[in-house]
Amino acid sequence: MLANYHTHTKRCNHASGEDREYVEHAISHGMKVLGFSDHCPWIFPDGYISGTRMRPDELDDYFSSLLSLKKEYEKDITIYIGFEAEYIPELMEDQNKLLSCYPVDYMILGQHFNEKEPDSPYTGFPTDNEEDLKKYVDLIIEGMDTGKYIYTAHPDLLNYTGSDEIYTKHFTRLCKYLKSKNVPVEINLLGVREGRHYPSDKFLRIAQSIGNTAIIGCDAHFPEVLSDPVQMERCISLAEKYELELVDYLPGLEPKS
Repeated sequence: MLANYHTHTKRCNHASGEDREYVEHAISHGMKVLGFSDHCPWIFPDGYISGTRMRPDELDDYFSSLLSLKKEYEKDITIYIGFEAEYIPELMEDQNKLLSCYPVDYMILGQHFNEKEPDSPYTGFPTDNEEDLKKYVDLIIEGMDTGKYIYTAHPDLLNYTGSDEIYTKHFTRLCKYLKSKNVPVEINLLGVREGRHYPSDKFLRIAQSIGNTAIIGCDAHFPEVLSDPVQMERCISLAEKYELELVDYLPGLEPKS
């Protein structure tokens, strides 16, 4: 595994470890690229502060720390600085303004909610409501169409427990869209490591039938995930099982040395 673009920091309140530890673990595992993509802050209209993402007032520290490490380790690894965020249309303008003065290299779309917090349940909770699944797929497609996001984190996060026919209908629509845009589906290493409902065999079978490419995303919430060859091999085995060609680097985010 040469690159990981899905890396969190302790600022999101559910990850641990120092920024430097993530960098050093990536180097020790032979990675050439490490992309930080912590959970992006939002400006909520009612002043709500999320407990599962960094606060707006932590942005300066995030960039200061990572830009310093980027310079310090430039001969050993290429570091990119980005975010993972949902696509919530009514909040996008304020988020764009918030980030406008920072050197953001990329964004990945992780649709953890279909509406703004705290009005929406987590999309990983089980649901048999087709409208939840349809809206989830619609938002991802609409968000990707903005050109803001370089790929979709854990695209199979929506935990639909209804009929296989409905599951297949909507996730086929998503896989076809991602293939048409040459966007790989993520095989989420944290989900593999913890035995979550994703990566989903049912979803990966759909991706196989469509001919999607794939990328491994560590979804690192602690540094050791970046140096876990056993779980990485399990992710590679999933890609091989479903005949998904693995992508090493994302366009424009390749190694610089």
